[in-house]
Amino acid sequence: MEKTHKFCQSCMMPLSQDPQGGGSNADGSKSTMYCSYCYKDGKFVDNMNVNEMREFVVNKLVEMKYPRFIAKFMTMGLPKLERWRQAVR
Repeated sequence: MEKTHKFCQSCMMPLSQDPQGGGSNADGSKSTMYCSYCYKDGKFVDNMNVNEMREFVVNKLVEMKYPRFIAKFMTMGLPKLERWRQAVR
């Protein structure tokens, strides 16, 4: 069974803000680890590396009117998320 997380373990989005209530696992169940924007049918929907994801998230936060330096600060922990820690192993 997946551990329940408060934030997507790929992009850091609060899972409580996901309109789909989380991504979907291969068996059709809801993912408690990844959001619906990052994870569908048990696979990641993008082919990004951690640096590309960080830049993507920074740009989304800037679109949401966060100053770029704050957005960069907010995404500093992204490499420590489950998806990216597993990619390094």
